[in-house]
Amino acid sequence: MSQFAVPEPAADATVSRERRVVREGRLALKGKRKGIRGFLPFIGPSLIAAIAYVDPGNYATDIGSGAAYGYRLLWVVVLANLMAMVMQNLSAKLGIATGRSLAELCRERLPRWLTVTLWAIAEVAAMATDLAEFLGAALALNLMTGMPMWVAAFVTALATYGVLTLERYGFRPVEAFVGSLLGVIALCYVAESAFSRPDWRAVMVHSVTPWLGGPDSVLLAVGIVGATVMPHAIYLHSGLTKGRIVPESSRERVRLYRYERMDVILAMSLAGLVNLAMVYMAASVFHATGHTSVATLAQAYQTLTPLLGPAPAGVFLASLLASGLSSSAVGTMAGQAIMQGFVGFTVPLWVRRLVTMVPPLAVIAVGIDPMRALIMSQVVLSLALPAPLVALVAFTKNRQLMGNLVNRPWMNGLAVAITGVVTGLNLLLLYTVCGGRM
Repeated sequence: MSQFAVPEPAADATVSRERRVVREGRLALKGKRKGIRGFLPFIGPSLIAAIAYVDPGNYATDIGSGAAYGYRLLWVVVLANLMAMVMQNLSAKLGIATGRSLAELCRERLPRWLTVTLWAIAEVAAMATDLAEFLGAALALNLMTGMPMWVAAFVTALATYGVLTLERYGFRPVEAFVGSLLGVIALCYVAESAFSRPDWRAVMVHSVTPWLGGPDSVLLAVGIVGATVMPHAIYLHSGLTKGRIVPESSRERVRLYRYERMDVILAMSLAGLVNLAMVYMAASVFHATGHTSVATLAQAYQTLTPLLGPAPAGVFLASLLASGLSSSAVGTMAGQAIMQGFVGFTVPLWVRRLVTMVPPLAVIAVGIDPMRALIMSQVVLSLALPAPLVALVAFTKNRQLMGNLVNRPWMNGLAVAITGVVTGLNLLLLYTVCGGRM
């Protein structure tokens, strides 16, 4: 069964649209739909997963690196996005090949003690993810309206819950809504590019030219790469592709994977371009004008206003709000998928959502400093990341489990290398955050 509930009969129009998508997808798998028309039914899962790569945590890291070092760390963003693209591709493939999510496979194939441990780690990671994302949306509302942070966080929670109620109508409405917010973020950064007028030659050169100038720049590079691949996105993507459109033969399964791979490339490329835009906007506006110490989202907004005027600052807040709301919804969806997959029995939706959403709200309500909370959430994610990556690589190289979609040797080697690099960089990030010196 899919991550999403079967649509209820009352929503006849939505049921009809859902059935059309599935029918068109089945025709594409049989080779009766080609080109864009054949691809359209498969667009969606990766758009949801890609939101994890343009969440408020990415804003903070990208803007900080652009302000401090200009265009010189753009190559790190490109590298990080390519690595994330590979791992999200494997997660999507796992759901297609097995009809199971990563969490479900962990429960079915690993010892109980290890399953419980992984579940606990994954739940904490989902809560930490929601904390960062709730903070971003709440901060945007706070700066827009002046409402207190705890009120803004509560409004964010209500909006997130409202988005998630779309699940009762099937997978398409959620995909369309979250994909639309990703489009809003992208359009905001098209506008920011026009406002900031970056040096496009420098953008091109530094996107492919490695550079590391010293311990501080290394730390920022580690932060970009180490915090890019998100644990909750790895768990969620396999849950989004399992049972969405079911192949009836090994040939159809391969064709389905090819379509989903195109979905991954499209969505992750869009997320990568947004991250590049965040860096070069900060490089052009902050670094070029001597504001190299801009490191927080509030500072970015407050500095943009006198430098470029209220319109670019307002566009920045609009993009941050879209990022916070969409990533909060996706983070909560991931928490639901993790809990459902690991426990192996049906948990009421309201319980699954509250388990993920209440802790971040509590942290904000007691008045913990937002930036300190954001840093601590990244530490938790650094600790949680190795488990799903190792499990994902182990499962996708298992021929008995994956069949004709098993990793090829070169892909398996690449996935192992990426897992090692990302895990090592996260551990290095954790070491420096805890006071270690490079």
